[in-house]
Amino acid sequence: MDFFTTIEQKWQAFCQKAKPVLKKCGKVLRKIGKIIRTIWSYIYRLRAVILAIPVAIGAIWLAVMNMSGLPERVGINLLSDGTFSMMVSREVAVFCPLAVTALCVFLMLGARKTLYPWLVSLFTLALPVLIYVTNVYPA
Repeated sequence: MDFFTTIEQKWQAFCQKAKPVLKKCGKVLRKIGKIIRTIWSYIYRLRAVILAIPVAIGAIWLAVMNMSGLPERVGINLLSDGTFSMMVSREVAVFCPLAVTALCVFLMLGARKTLYPWLVSLFTLALPVLIYVTNVYPA
């Protein structure tokens, strides 16, 4: 039993020596935790804005790309025989999907639960791509 007694004494001595260091580490970790909680609360409060920024940037980028890449007259609703059921100007074909995305982002900013409106706004980014593909690469 003498072996276990010496181990216990050494452990007690180590704990006494480490006590001030552990207290300082605890204070530092508590401050770091408080800072992380504060940052996370701001991120949570601003989640709609944080999610809306990439969607808005993507919508504007796609609008610029379509403005430069689409022809003057753009066909909408490609039929099975290869013709379009309606022809619109390039500006209408660019700004309508941009307006739909802007409306979805606006509704997302006002929603209590932001994930579903954000997903809808992500899917609206497919409209300019679809218009571009059906008009530039006809079948």
